Amino acid sequence: MIASQDGFYMARAIELAKNGRYTTDPNPRVGCVLVRDGNIIGEGWHFKAGSGHAEVEALKNCPDANGATAYVTLEPCSHYGKTPPCCDALIKAGINRVVIAMQDPNPLVSGRGLEKLKEAGCEVSCGVLEEDAQHLNRGFIKRMMANRPFVRSKLAMSLDGRTAMASGESKWITSAEARVDVHRLRAESSAILTGINTVLADDPSLNARVAWDVLQPIRVVLDSKLNMPVDAQMVKLQGRSLVLTCSEDQEKIHALREVGFEVYTLAKKNERLDLHAVMDFLAKQQINELLIEAGSVLNGALLAENLVDEWVVYIAPCILGDQGRGLFVVPDLKNIADKKKFTLRDVRQVGSDLKLTLSQECF
Repeated sequence: MIASQDGFYMARAIELAKNGRYTTDPNPRVGCVLVRDGNIIGEGWHFKAGSGHAEVEALKNCPDANGATAYVTLEPCSHYGKTPPCCDALIKAGINRVVIAMQDPNPLVSGRGLEKLKEAGCEVSCGVLEEDAQHLNRGFIKRMMANRPFVRSKLAMSLDGRTAMASGESKWITSAEARVDVHRLRAESSAILTGINTVLADDPSLNARVAWDVLQPIRVVLDSKLNMPVDAQMVKLQGRSLVLTCSEDQEKIHALREVGFEVYTLAKKNERLDLHAVMDFLAKQQINELLIEAGSVLNGALLAENLVDEWVVYIAPCILGDQGRGLFVVPDLKNIADKKKFTLRDVRQVGSDLKLTLSQECF
């Protein structure tokens, strides 16, 4: 009977964890439910880095948790970071059973929390609704296990596969509802990355304009030759704006830093930024989820290097003509056997547009 209820209470814990979807970076999103005698007696979730973890927040809302079961979406931490170990808090509160959705991929924690709870006499179960918990923290997991962020690229095109007119005009291909959906994607992301050509053409803000609390994403521009304007809109906004380059022009670097840009020089490949070095660097910046908003050249380069985990494509019911700009620049595809293949993960209508979510098939 106890086990049959585990999925029910864990589903509630995952819903609580989603409350931190826009604020927890660089930490994972975690929820906790305390249950005794079939009743929920405490709930909590992690809101932001430095604040109480989900287990601690749940215990704060429960004056007496002795003999209760804790349902937690991620293995409780066993080490001192910005906050004390959650394992100790659960043990001290008298929790006698802990049900966990997934083991923590953080090497500082992984498995140690489970062992500490068991040594204290707690009954421990792990793996309840594991896939749901993993999906919620794909970025954190990838950064911990592969030292790379989870990379998602957002694209918008017409029915004939065009992203803009030949002149570059592109506002607006998609519907207002699709643009609202994009701001939700931005709000979920740790950082938004674009290329210098997009900056020069559109002067984007690269922020999330939403009606709820959000930790604004870090803005990242790839600019191999340091053509970044010092008066770009994004640097006037709160938060971090990064320029990544392979140029060593100290005068330009100094000018950009003077107005508030962070400028970093990374390795190059074929006279352009090495995209693998870029991803390694962003992981060191504790970026879990990276959203790409760029043109056909950068998206083509990312496609060729197999660096995108998820492609989100909005298809508008319109035609821009054969002179319009395409979705990707991939000059090395010569034969049908060289084609890039994708797996369709989800399809839905957003406003008047079709939203496709795909992953790239890599061999």
